[in-house]
Amino acid sequence: MIRAVRWQRFEGGIMLLCGLAIFWPHADLMPWWGALLIFIAPDLSFAGYAAGPRVGAFVYNSVHIYAFGAVFLALFFITSAPLLAVVGGLWLAHSGFDRLLGYGLKSPDGFAVTHLGQIGKPR
Repeated sequence: MIRAVRWQRFEGGIMLLCGLAIFWPHADLMPWWGALLIFIAPDLSFAGYAAGPRVGAFVYNSVHIYAFGAVFLALFFITSAPLLAVVGGLWLAHSGFDRLLGYGLKSPDGFAVTHLGQIGKPR
């Protein structure tokens, strides 16, 4: 299990770098603070925990899967709108960054229980 978690964290680092590589050629489309806001936007999904851990986990996981950023990239390839590549790249980078740090997809059992193991101090 520990080895698998290390690989998944490594994979998160690769996704962070890939997302930034997708973003970088289009970085001039917005100010740095706009990119920062898009990068941290998925963490607004924490608000779902106000409705309980089951809803919170669903909302959090819905926006922290790699596929969410990939949808924006697919739309970029369909429409050629570079802003979609910016959003998709930053979204992938955010999800990868979270995995790299050990913040995995959440379990309905509670915020601290993730697919990468327990986060924070044990209770």
